Amino acid sequence: MDDMKYMGLTYQQVEERKQRGLINISHDNISKTKKQIVLEHTLTYFNCLNVFLAAIIISTGRWTNLTFMVVIFINAFIGIYQEFKVKKIIDQLTVVTVKKVKVIRNQEEIIIPTEELVLDDIVFLEMGNQIGSDCIVLSSQGMEVNEAMLTGESEPVKKYKDDELLSGSFVVAGSAYAKVIRVGNDNYSTKLVHKAKNKNKASSEMKDSIEKVIKVLSVVIIPVGIVLFFSQRSAFPNDLASAIVKTVAGVVGMIPEGLVLLTSLSFIIGVGKLARKKALIQEMEAIEALARVDVLCLDKTGTITTGELKVEEVIPVEPYRLKEIEYIMGVMAHEFDDVNATQLALQDYFFKQDNVIVNKRIPFSSQRKMRALSIQGNGNYVLGAPEFLLPSDHVVLNQADEYAQKGFRVLLLGKTDLIDEQESKIGQVKPIALIIIYDCIRPEAKETLHFFENANVDIRILSGDNPATVSRVAQLAGLKNGHLYIDASTLPEDDMELENIVAHYHVFGRVKPEQKQRIIKALQVNEHVVGMVGDGVNDVLALKDADCGIAMAAGSDAAKQAAHIVLLDSSFASMVDIVKEGRAIIADIERVSSLYLTKTIYSTVLALIFAVLRMSYPFTPLQLSLISGLAIGLPSFLLTLERSSSLSSQGFLKHVISTALPCALTMIIYMLAITWIGKEFHFDTKMLSTYYYLVAGFISFLVVFVVCLPWNRIRVIVTSTITVVFYLILMIMHDFFEIYSLFSKSLIFIIPICLSSIFVLLILKKAIVLLYQHFECH
Repeated sequence: MDDMKYMGLTYQQVEERKQRGLINISHDNISKTKKQIVLEHTLTYFNCLNVFLAAIIISTGRWTNLTFMVVIFINAFIGIYQEFKVKKIIDQLTVVTVKKVKVIRNQEEIIIPTEELVLDDIVFLEMGNQIGSDCIVLSSQGMEVNEAMLTGESEPVKKYKDDELLSGSFVVAGSAYAKVIRVGNDNYSTKLVHKAKNKNKASSEMKDSIEKVIKVLSVVIIPVGIVLFFSQRSAFPNDLASAIVKTVAGVVGMIPEGLVLLTSLSFIIGVGKLARKKALIQEMEAIEALARVDVLCLDKTGTITTGELKVEEVIPVEPYRLKEIEYIMGVMAHEFDDVNATQLALQDYFFKQDNVIVNKRIPFSSQRKMRALSIQGNGNYVLGAPEFLLPSDHVVLNQADEYAQKGFRVLLLGKTDLIDEQESKIGQVKPIALIIIYDCIRPEAKETLHFFENANVDIRILSGDNPATVSRVAQLAGLKNGHLYIDASTLPEDDMELENIVAHYHVFGRVKPEQKQRIIKALQVNEHVVGMVGDGVNDVLALKDADCGIAMAAGSDAAKQAAHIVLLDSSFASMVDIVKEGRAIIADIERVSSLYLTKTIYSTVLALIFAVLRMSYPFTPLQLSLISGLAIGLPSFLLTLERSSSLSSQGFLKHVISTALPCALTMIIYMLAITWIGKEFHFDTKMLSTYYYLVAGFISFLVVFVVCLPWNRIRVIVTSTITVVFYLILMIMHDFFEIYSLFSKSLIFIIPICLSSIFVLLILKKAIVLLYQHFECH
């Protein structure tokens, strides 16, 4: 095909179209704008609620109770600062994943980002490219396009001259020259509001759980606040300011002001850390999805093996001679535009033949497992997987299988009596030669697979190669259960049968793209969190549907766009650091979330109880600010930075509640007990407040100790220090916090009350664990 017959636009014509706005401006930027970041961290529901509460406090003139707003400002500042830092890193790295396209301008072929395409540009599209703008085909060399991301139909569609190519679809076979007919917002995929172009969202159990908690709180907090206000008005009939201050304390206590920040901040910091480890996170939720993955599916090529192929040997089949085979392979290796690793190995081994006229071509696709061409005056030839081209009882298959068992990749060169370009079909095949190819195992593959085995992550190999070859390579690389292999061509159509098969086999050979997708879904039905590592167009459907799709930067545009994470160094070994980091991030959030939810639970229940009792709420906003800062905010950030946790297998909400609920119940029991003691011993208001505050402080730090289990040196130092600081502040500033001096003789009962709370907490924690186990059994 003579590509120079297409002149392309001149640079002047390109500039004219840019000035008229006829440019393919993309709105798919991974990174948020600075304005978006600032708004997301400031204009939140709880921030607005806190500002409203602050305004009410200001109206009372009791300014010391505004300390809770300091936490809000610090939260917003830290969140904005950290996200700006990460944005800078991400913006520098996204250049790797930007879709690029080959265009003809000024009669030259150049590569540009797809958002720089203008109307009427002439583009060259080949296997692996994702189509970045709607086009019309000018000339096609066996082009086939997968439009699954737009239509949901996974069957490739053949494209001929004057056919339309829709942005968001991707080339799975052949190549074509095409003319851009729509750009930007006029593209079909944009009009569909990216209907199916967008991949499935990475699963985030933690984010979903936190959002559920926030939704419930958003509904509950206002009516509870109103009820609490009327009860406080009854408790302080002649003191509106005190009623307002106590109400605000109850509502502020219910707001988990740091939980949302901590979650998003941990994700943001995680994105930055993983970016430094050469992993570009395209969705923040992918960090958790990756951390929770318990089955990882991957192709053999580029992960276990280097992806660089070499021809080891050519074995002629009688009566053909080596010279004749080398001539045919010279044509077969150099007469196709769609170049992959196998094609490069063949081009490196076989010389290009001159003065050859090729009449017909069927380009390679992962669906057909072969390519074919017709040489004028010589015959029709096909190259592909032996078991796809020959009947199952053919003698040559035994020879091919011997090499496959040793870990070699085997291609069959054959002669055929028919090539149908329209239907992409061939006639009967007569074998000419076996081409033996080897693929080197990555030196780090064994160590990487061993890490996943120890991390309780099952590996499934999904490869287009011969299953015996893949199994042998997997075993050489040290894959546990690598001997359990199956030919995907024998997989059942019934989904329930498939679910049983994927639970047993670990190596799948001769897998078609749609089968990869079905295997992923079957594993998900079996309640696995599934990760998929891939780099080719044949991996796109599986990447899109996996809980966490991971693509190699050296892979196809389509794979990078479909994935949630892109490995910038294209090294499977870097997955070890990425999984470790992801697990540490999620485990730390799980652990410190208990601190925030403990306060939310006991504050909500206490607000309701004291509203019913029509008694003064136990705390002021000023008092709660010190507990929130020292017993929740500071330890949560210090512990998050520690990065030494192991991930809970219980699930986020169950794990958090199993810690938060007994701690919150302990607090509620003791606040009610102090209310009863205060009545019995006729405590004055200040004495009652002192008992409430000192016991609440002790239980709050007790929660920190529980969350820090198992203890280590750093955790003991952190928890001990913040506890001592809390009581030191109260010794010096007891009047500021509206309580009696800690050396008052009337506080003699505080010590036994506080110590007894330790035993109550342990009993409640054990009881809730037993309740969980009981319900799980039933």
